[in-house]
Amino acid sequence: MSVVIDVADVPLERISFGVSPLAELGAALHVLAEPSHHPGLLEWAADTRAGLPPDLADRLYEADILWRSTRSDLFLPGIAATDLKEELDAWERLDDDAFVVAVVELSCATSFPHSQPSPLHRTEDRRRARELAAGRGVRQAAFVDRLLADPQKVRAWLRRLLEDCEETFFGEVWQRVRPQLVADARHKNEILRHRGLKEAATAVSPAVTLDAGRGRLVVDKLQDGWVRASDTGLLFLPTAFGWPHLVVRDAHGDRPVLQYPVAVPDMPPTLSLATVQQRLEAVAHPLRLRLCRTLARGPHSTTELADAHGLTPPEVSRHLGVLKRAGLTRTRREGRYVLHELDIELVGRLGADLLGNALR
Repeated sequence: MSVVIDVADVPLERISFGVSPLAELGAALHVLAEPSHHPGLLEWAADTRAGLPPDLADRLYEADILWRSTRSDLFLPGIAATDLKEELDAWERLDDDAFVVAVVELSCATSFPHSQPSPLHRTEDRRRARELAAGRGVRQAAFVDRLLADPQKVRAWLRRLLEDCEETFFGEVWQRVRPQLVADARHKNEILRHRGLKEAATAVSPAVTLDAGRGRLVVDKLQDGWVRASDTGLLFLPTAFGWPHLVVRDAHGDRPVLQYPVAVPDMPPTLSLATVQQRLEAVAHPLRLRLCRTLARGPHSTTELADAHGLTPPEVSRHLGVLKRAGLTRTRREGRYVLHELDIELVGRLGADLLGNALR
């Protein structure tokens, strides 16, 4: 599974790195709503939530369908900016249909949704939008009800909400992280200009690679998606609040966006989805699980394992081969014996690698 961004017909000058306070605010709000996704930001999230006025906290909860599970397109603008007011002003230029679709395009699917019709016109589309919101909570459903009844009023309400966030906590946050984001975008623009898109993609994340032969950027995610970046170009947005997420915006004809983290914890990199899947499949077999139990207690030869589990040596060798190809075991020679042992540290990381791919 992966998200593919088609850049075959995009001139290099239409691809760029920039910063966006609105995108950074969306990432920060996601951290406040789902702090467990971001262990390195737990203290910041707890302190910030404790300092929120009750009314602001209530309003954020009411509208959190915009940033909790999925990120609304409203928070991933296709134009870089340095001022939140400028980006919120751009909301005013959206017609009601475009604004409402960006709010209610909610999906827990592992594939990108197709461009949705505006729920302002057909009863069945309105019902579907409300059902999706109701799945997130009663107050979220009430928020969508108000949106469908009066989009302009909710647009003004939402703008005021974000302005209050800026006044209460985000203004200070943006002043603190902006220099880091600007420096990162400048550095990667230099890589892009002098060394090409392949090197720039590698600098973004090991999970982003360029298939130059087919003109595709491939984002290794537990998600399927195809995004076409033609004459609209492609915008990369760094965030200090993003890890472990890589967020791709398919704007259905507008400029696509890829938001990537710049603050990455000092820990082993998350493995590719294919490697994690191979390791999970290796330990899914009940016999291989029993072999892992034995190997976790110390090195054993193939003969020892065969005797212990009532198998023939060729059967044991076949299962050991699956575990070794998945990288879960190590071997060493002691005289005429080859001893097998479980890589305890690697197996201990398997859950973290799975979670890292699920959250990416």
